[in-house]
Amino acid sequence: MRHKHGYRKLGRTSSHRKALLKNLSIALIKYNRIETSVFKAKELQTYIEKLISISKKADFNTHRFIFAKLQDKVATKKLIAEIAPKFESRNGGYTRIHRSCIRRGDACIMAIIEFVE
Repeated sequence: MRHKHGYRKLGRTSSHRKALLKNLSIALIKYNRIETSVFKAKELQTYIEKLISISKKADFNTHRFIFAKLQDKVATKKLIAEIAPKFESRNGGYTRIHRSCIRRGDACIMAIIEFVE
């Protein structure tokens, strides 16, 4: 049983799950909104909000830390230079999740995750 377990496994190994969250966060930074399943969106929300909170303090160590998590130079620069300054006065809640539809193939509940304006 998963009583009070810290995260969703998403049916993947730990390395696959880490790669999935990294790729989803790069896509969210690049396009500002993406559509994925609800459970992936909820996991992505906690992952990306921690990165935004850290990237508000824009110094060299922040660049190194964010790049280590994302491994994408363009996404790292955009997150620190463009996205994080928008949320300077905000203490959390940088993203929102809207449930969009039910996927036809496997009846999975889909959701749109986007940055709050």
